Amino acid sequence: MRPIQATIDRSALTHNLSVVKATAKQSKVMAVVKANGYGHGLLNAAQGLAAADAFAVLGLDEALALRNAGYQQEILLLEGVFSADELLTVSEQGISIVVHCEAQMEMLENSHIKSVSVHLKMNTGMNRLGFKSEAFESALSRLAQCQQVTEITLMTHFATADEAQGVSAPFALFNRVTEGKSHPKSVANSASILRFSETHLDWVRPGIMLYGSTPVSGQSAASFGLRAAMHFTSQIIAIQVLETGESVGYGQRFTADKKMRIGIVACGYADGYPRHAPNGTPIAVDGLMTQTLGRVSMDMLFVDLSALPDATIGSSVELWGNQVPVDAVAESSGTIGYELLCAIAPRVPVRVLT
Repeated sequence: MRPIQATIDRSALTHNLSVVKATAKQSKVMAVVKANGYGHGLLNAAQGLAAADAFAVLGLDEALALRNAGYQQEILLLEGVFSADELLTVSEQGISIVVHCEAQMEMLENSHIKSVSVHLKMNTGMNRLGFKSEAFESALSRLAQCQQVTEITLMTHFATADEAQGVSAPFALFNRVTEGKSHPKSVANSASILRFSETHLDWVRPGIMLYGSTPVSGQSAASFGLRAAMHFTSQIIAIQVLETGESVGYGQRFTADKKMRIGIVACGYADGYPRHAPNGTPIAVDGLMTQTLGRVSMDMLFVDLSALPDATIGSSVELWGNQVPVDAVAESSGTIGYELLCAIAPRVPVRVLT
């Protein structure tokens, strides 16, 4: 069996949830576990985050999987429902829905379901989902008249919580439109939780920070007290010696300017490692930091062992985890930690630490 493995540490998830609770002390926590728990496994994530007040998912299948596993917390469908059949199911299963457009409003108004809890979404500048501010109050009034609706939460999602401009303008817009409304309010994502305490309203909705990756560019996850929940590891399976002028890998993207030892690692882009990771991407061998070289192949990649004379076939490799932050690999590769965590391939064996 290939030595590659993704280890999921549920205790790290629990720890990161405690960081959220300590940071947003007065808010209830809705843990976002969409995208298969950000690549960690939906139920693995839910078990590590079992102390959350609620869960947020994308699809009805995820919500039903949580219900079937015995989770009784509120579960929110972040894109709402897409058909009358789904609306009937969420009502029967006690699943909450986002309402973000006219079509969903009409579906709800025309339904004969018994009850449903709704999170009404305002578009404050993301221009992805939600009612524009000028239409929001009318949408709220219509929901209030729906006998099927048992509770209404007001929500938005910030486009620039992790950017220099922050959230002041969209948050001010949300506050102006919802002023005087007694409904619970939910606006803070991971970056807002860490950067803007004023957004800690009735609910906070942490996502990436729960998994030990930073939501704030330029600041490490460790600086916020977060721990990596995924450890992506493999081993050296072969060693080559390059002479001066020799190259390694497809396209000969790296050429040695001196004699070098190169380790071949059992991991490639078919496992979820980014193909576009450049020369110099951080990686650890036997607990010592080094760098990748050459182009990542489908099943293998190359690592510089020149300064690691004791490394040999069978030496352990951390692709990301405790020593190599996933955000460091992502930054080197021109992407974000979210993408790498979600991209772990089904062929990679998963081990769970409780």
